[in-house]
Amino acid sequence: MGLDMYLSKKTHVKNWAHKEDKHRVVVTTNDQTRLDIKPNRVTDVVEEVMYWRKVNAVHAWFVENVQDGIDECQESRVTIEQLDELATICEKVIRDKNPELLPTQAGFFFGSTEPDEYYYQEIEETAEVLREEIRNNQEKYPEYFYQASW
Repeated sequence: MGLDMYLSKKTHVKNWAHKEDKHRVVVTTNDQTRLDIKPNRVTDVVEEVMYWRKVNAVHAWFVENVQDGIDECQESRVTIEQLDELATICEKVIRDKNPELLPTQAGFFFGSTEPDEYYYQEIEETAEVLREEIRNNQEKYPEYFYQASW
């Protein structure tokens, strides 16, 4: 039990009958094609971009900057600009060793509120993953979503 946080990416892959086929979907598990999934019915692919556990400072940022201060485990759309803003803040926290830029948040099973080694490690990983995601998806415009549970 605790704060589990997810950033996912949804990419549209539906082929429309009036357009040329751009996407081909094949789903396999353990090198076996999944016959229960019909490729022509797949409209979107959802990927888990990042999973955090008890990184309450990042959660607090999403609640304030994406979810309008409402923290009810809802799924919320995140823009690429918001991801860029969070990555920039994380980079500043690491560079300046200034946890006040991304303060921790207390909560039921939210983990430590001390900016310890784990805090800095998770903030650095967040910056790295977000920068890579932004770099690799500037022209594709997938949709991003954040959701937490506890």
